[in-house]
Amino acid sequence: MYELISDICSMFQDLADLVWGFPTNVAWYAGLPIIGELPMVIILLVGTGLYFTCKLRFVQIKYFKRGLNVIIKSRKGQQGISPMASFLLSTAMRVGPGNILGVTGAVSTGGPGALFWMWVSAFFGMATAFVESTLSQIYKEKQGDEYVGGLPCYGRKLLGGAAIIGGALSFLYIIYALLCIPAQGFNTISAMVSVTQNLTGAEIAEGSALIWGFFLLLMGLTAFSVFGGLRRITRITDVLVPIMAVVYVAAVLVMVAMNLTLLPWFFYVVVTEAFRPEPVFGGALGIALSQGIKRGLMSNEAGQGTLSMPAAVSYAKHPCDQGIVQAIGVFLDTMVICTLTGFVLIMGQAWLKDGSAAWFEMGRLEKFLASCAQMLGSGAGYGLATLVISICFGIFAFTCLLGFLSFSEICARQISNNKFFISAVRLVSLAVLAFGMITNIAGFDLSALWNLSDFANIVMVCCNLPLLYLGFGNVQKAFDHFECQEGKFGTETLGEPLPVWDECH
Repeated sequence: MYELISDICSMFQDLADLVWGFPTNVAWYAGLPIIGELPMVIILLVGTGLYFTCKLRFVQIKYFKRGLNVIIKSRKGQQGISPMASFLLSTAMRVGPGNILGVTGAVSTGGPGALFWMWVSAFFGMATAFVESTLSQIYKEKQGDEYVGGLPCYGRKLLGGAAIIGGALSFLYIIYALLCIPAQGFNTISAMVSVTQNLTGAEIAEGSALIWGFFLLLMGLTAFSVFGGLRRITRITDVLVPIMAVVYVAAVLVMVAMNLTLLPWFFYVVVTEAFRPEPVFGGALGIALSQGIKRGLMSNEAGQGTLSMPAAVSYAKHPCDQGIVQAIGVFLDTMVICTLTGFVLIMGQAWLKDGSAAWFEMGRLEKFLASCAQMLGSGAGYGLATLVISICFGIFAFTCLLGFLSFSEICARQISNNKFFISAVRLVSLAVLAFGMITNIAGFDLSALWNLSDFANIVMVCCNLPLLYLGFGNVQKAFDHFECQEGKFGTETLGEPLPVWDECH
């Protein structure tokens, strides 16, 4: 079974590497100076964000303050949820283990400079998030007293309106979620083991009865949440995510404050290593840049279309209001949370210390905790910090997992409202979750499960970006209307039927 799992994950890794690496795996392209190190997907992602930024006149800067006001002063309408609730719902998906593991993977492979390229991609990704979220609002639909929408809805509208297109895109998202869920299951088990070891001071053997107990507990909690429906899931995530985000931020800020003299060096090394990476990290600009953008995408998901559904379900006064709210979500995820993780990894300088070769051989969570040790020493402070971070990591993984499950159900309902079909989707999701947990218990390598996520991410990007270009003309019209604020947004604005906006706003 171990060999079978390894073969399957290797197959997905090969497919993901083929797409992520193209055309750097073509000899004539690879021979080009600088650009020959950059895969086409990276150029396309950054180029798309740059194009939207210029066409929308740096909307992510110009309307950042307005977006904050929309979040703070938001209210629930007669239909849908408030922009604040939508923001928290999408944050439950964005702020997850990728904020620790993704940044750790990027820095350990591409060096400190990878964090700089994460910032660059996130800045332009804010404009991409604005476009996909505005599209989601424009083409949202009404079901009862709630809104639905996102990639399946705007994809169907932009490609002719055939129901089969919306069904195919909904099915695509379900497959995406199923490929990402195993890594979240793996992470929840890892976090529970880490917390237990911190509390007891004893190592827990692989496959022990205690770990199987964790497995049964997590499966039970997840099944309880999923079969309680979307309302139960959102009640859980709305409580857990803000609390754990605040706790994680506070823990990292305390570590930074204890090493404040290293802060200028941090910014110096991030910027210089972005263009001149150390040989120990591969010494190539393309590696740092590719790792920064790839892991940034896995964290903030700008351009994937995967967070377009929470953008669609809110009651917004104008489509662009929700667009800028989701752009702020990218800022929070990468510029704030990921940067805090970068502070620990880089200011800890664990790869520069004695035994640095061992650091490169560690798992991603172990590397992060080793960096915490360098910043805090080995006393009680380190024990408390690792305990807090392990708890945050586990809850981030759990809430992110619930997010995947909830949006999978939303997509399933767009395919069919048949109770047996919805139950089947839930059961398959739980089976895939169990697979991810069991790979941890069996001592399997997490990197193999990340291969599944890498593949799923690139598939979603390839499907979503063409739709954003196809619908950008309507986003541009909505943005022009947003800036001049003349009259009510609706059918007359775009010259095509928008019944939800005509009737409900």
